[in-house]
Amino acid sequence: MKAAVIFMNGFEEVEGLTVVDMLRRLGIECDIVGKEEYVSGSHNITIKSDRFLAKISAEDYDAVILPGGLPGATNLRDDEKVIDILKQMDERKKIVAAICAAPIVLERAGLLEGREFTAYPGFEEKIRGGKFKEILVVRDENIITSRGPATSMEFAFSVAEALGVNADVQREATLWNRVTGR
Repeated sequence: MKAAVIFMNGFEEVEGLTVVDMLRRLGIECDIVGKEEYVSGSHNITIKSDRFLAKISAEDYDAVILPGGLPGATNLRDDEKVIDILKQMDERKKIVAAICAAPIVLERAGLLEGREFTAYPGFEEKIRGGKFKEILVVRDENIITSRGPATSMEFAFSVAEALGVNADVQREATLWNRVTGR
């Protein structure tokens, strides 16, 4: 299994980096894909891209994941290459996942029509079409959405499970560490 997290300037660091970290811990090859070599988040954390957006295609991945954050999500939404990849991924029934504000990108690509989704509180009002659900993570066929930074781990586990990887051990270890402080 191979996944790509597409980062644009202004991405939400917790959402993007948690997903990359958890997928890699679970043995899923996961690329940090950026438009440039270096991409800066909404809280001024800069990361280095593994691959460039211009050089990837839907055929390269089993899942494409979009972190939220502003203006990261709007930068994703306004990029034609991102929209094209999402449409191709959906046509092939591959996993397309978006968290926080990033479901606005799925809407622009026409992927939420007739599907259930969730988003950062208040962003459901910016999305026409689809059926909003106020829960942590929503999976509707190959589309996975989540609420925001606090739901990043569960979002990552849901993506891993959609790719056929059992995330229970990592989920349990993470919960245990949170409860015990270890």
